[in-house]
Amino acid sequence: MTPTPTSATSFDLIVLGTGSAGQSVATSCREQGWSVAIVDPRPFGGTCSQRGCDPKRVLAGAAELIARSRNLTGKGVEDSNRIVWSDLMAFKTTFVEDIPQSTEEKFEQAGIRYFHGSASFTGKNQITVGEQELNARKILIATGAKPAKLNFEGEELLGNSEGFLDLEELPETIAFIGGGYISFEFAHIAAEAGAKVHLIHNNDRPLKNFEPELVDALVERMKELGIVFHLNTETKKISRTESGEGYVLEGTENGQPFRLECGLAVHGAGRVPNVDELDLEQGGVDADNKGIAVDEYLRSVSNPDVYAAGDVSGSPGLPLTPIAGLEARAVASNLLEEGSTKPNYTATPSIVFTYPMLASVGMTEAQAKESGREIKVNLVDMSGWYTYKRMGEKPSLAKVILDKSDGSILGAHVLNGEAEHLINYFAIAMRHGLKASQLADTLFAYPTDASDLQYLLEE
Repeated sequence: MTPTPTSATSFDLIVLGTGSAGQSVATSCREQGWSVAIVDPRPFGGTCSQRGCDPKRVLAGAAELIARSRNLTGKGVEDSNRIVWSDLMAFKTTFVEDIPQSTEEKFEQAGIRYFHGSASFTGKNQITVGEQELNARKILIATGAKPAKLNFEGEELLGNSEGFLDLEELPETIAFIGGGYISFEFAHIAAEAGAKVHLIHNNDRPLKNFEPELVDALVERMKELGIVFHLNTETKKISRTESGEGYVLEGTENGQPFRLECGLAVHGAGRVPNVDELDLEQGGVDADNKGIAVDEYLRSVSNPDVYAAGDVSGSPGLPLTPIAGLEARAVASNLLEEGSTKPNYTATPSIVFTYPMLASVGMTEAQAKESGREIKVNLVDMSGWYTYKRMGEKPSLAKVILDKSDGSILGAHVLNGEAEHLINYFAIAMRHGLKASQLADTLFAYPTDASDLQYLLEE
């Protein structure tokens, strides 16, 4: 599409959100001569780089080091490591402190107009930021997600993931509400840093999108760290302690009264599309609890001049940073050449960065059975294998699901300290159609985690 001349307040493209998806599309279109504006009420750079994945992994890396060292205590290593929280937070800050300024400078150098403020639709092609009205031929919504409402008394007293990543001091006792990956990751970090940790979940299946045998093994390992799991527990109220220095959680656990005092309670019970302030009705943009309703080209089903990418999109993609990047590339392509690109979500890996790590790609066993395929399930305990025994890793489990008819890999699930590597080998094979026999036949360096793959792929 050929860009058209614009005024100071009219653009070929307005992008809402400066995270990875928004930046990518804005830059791609600007490189093709489009006039582009980008808007964000938060410090420029988005959630993942400043308030999510990246700083979280810095903290998780320290927790992993403590755990790995403990695994080899008495096997040649003297365990004297401990986390100094203030030093760790200072180290984390070095990764995030320059992002807003460097992002702004990037926009300036590219000739992208940027606006600090909250955006809302005032028409199908109009956006208001503060008192300024902007017009655009096309609009991208890439505003990400935010913590879901939990709807209990005192909810406003809860901390959130962003707050946890900025804690100056770690409380002696900390509670995480929700049994998803955010709660698991932060619970592990806090426990390794010396806090007494409680994880509260409203049913008996935390990490519901992962294989239950592997989740159960991870839960048992986290219990060994002293993490207390409260399953089938409903939080109904949070209030200040009488001293005002802590919090009291109240509710029911397995139908019985539940009460817990803690220094901090953190919301880890899911996120929802960040659309509340956008006034989507004024823009003729349909949305539901999954996000902006889009077609296979990530274009709004109700306003063809609007696209959505990343966590705010109601696409089939998982709420993961690589998916935001994938969708951003598709949107940029479709803006420049309408209807040219459909995102390919095949074999999207996801990882819970606890220690051991829990990783998954493709179908679970339950999903494979529901598909009607004839399957073979390899559930393997690798704890005694050389690769993991030498590092004192236990548990170390894998479940691989194969299609008996053609040997294709339908799903792979791993729990151990090398899961982040193993899952990517499976992702490559699955995305590019390699059969189990082809992956098993690959010559990997020995002794490495990859050299064990052949034993997980027996047909």
